[in-house]
Amino acid sequence: MEGQPTAEIIEQIRDIPLYRESLAKGHFPVLDKPDLARGFPDNWMTPRLAAALESGEAEFVLSTGTNHARMQLIRPPYFLLRSYYRLWSEHPDIAATWEAGCRRVSLTTVLATEHVARVNAARRGTPPAPVPGPDERRLDDRTSYLNLRLDPALWDRDDIVRMLAEIRAAQEAHPQGWYHLDCSGYHLAHLVRRVGQEGLWDDFPPPASIIHAYEYTPVNVRRFLHQHFACPIIDLFGSTELGYLYSSDRRGTYRPHLDGMSVELHPVAPGSTLYHLIVSSVRNPYMPLIRYRSGDCVRTTDGSPDPAGIAQFAGRHKELLDTRHGPVAQGDLDRCVSAATPHVFVQQLRPAGPTEAILAYTTFSGAPLGRAETTALEAAVSDLTGRHCRADHRPHIPIGRSGKYSWLAGGTA
Repeated sequence: MEGQPTAEIIEQIRDIPLYRESLAKGHFPVLDKPDLARGFPDNWMTPRLAAALESGEAEFVLSTGTNHARMQLIRPPYFLLRSYYRLWSEHPDIAATWEAGCRRVSLTTVLATEHVARVNAARRGTPPAPVPGPDERRLDDRTSYLNLRLDPALWDRDDIVRMLAEIRAAQEAHPQGWYHLDCSGYHLAHLVRRVGQEGLWDDFPPPASIIHAYEYTPVNVRRFLHQHFACPIIDLFGSTELGYLYSSDRRGTYRPHLDGMSVELHPVAPGSTLYHLIVSSVRNPYMPLIRYRSGDCVRTTDGSPDPAGIAQFAGRHKELLDTRHGPVAQGDLDRCVSAATPHVFVQQLRPAGPTEAILAYTTFSGAPLGRAETTALEAAVSDLTGRHCRADHRPHIPIGRSGKYSWLAGGTA
């Protein structure tokens, strides 16, 4: 049966209460996030897990809650970090920077920074500082977090100067002057823009390698980063509960990292070539997920449900737009916009009833698009969505509460 666990996996999950009914029936249905939370933590509790929680080999954590309600999880300490480090150390384009002992500076959401500061404060037994200093933002000997502000578009010169100083400290600590830059693509693009505006390029040492993760990085943002950095730039896909599953090579082709995992693709609607990502994973021994719908959508090179052909991680299921042509995802709008113009930076679609839409956008230069590009953009988005679209240049589109952008107005980022 498609997607059903192997005998080996069944032995690993036999004692977990959540799976008792499926084991008895001999069939495992697809699990959604509410299924994981129902009866938590008793639905996961086994003697092995209880002992691991007692010894500290397992811990309770919360998912980020960017596109869904925050979900409580159980996992080994540093589960996500170890997944990241393993991928970094094995990736053929950037493994050399891992082996060389590069420091990792992370430029992503302020929520991630605050989480690290809270963890460090708990270790010390003190309250978190209102503004955590560099030591309080250090995750381990190798990784430190930079961002202290929710909206990167609102960074001021002092923010930029401080972050560049911390980047230089990581770079200067390496004998070859190398460092690894971990980021949200949007956050790094904002930093690049502000460095240029403030005339601070001489203070920004080039990284030896870049990974962008945390949220969808649009095609135009990737282009912009490639224009400014000569090192390998790798896209990384994963989640809090699963770890990291795929990475791109430096040319943008995705390669799997599915140790202890398998993947199925299910269409989001009958006949659709947009697919749900369904993952079975025993990588986390304390909360193995069997046929778990991650909430992510993908497209493949040929439109088939072949996981080996994944060409795009297209966004979240909870942020799909229904159209007469079928569901449209963030990645679909992104392809449409990037084909019309390379100048759009942040884009947000705002449906206005069943027949109209506004595409709010900012540009890398800050200037609105010219008439020809605007006309082409409006026509392309109208054709994609089945709504008459008007492009609306904005000097600023606010970021969501999570520190991530929502591509669809009314989304939950």
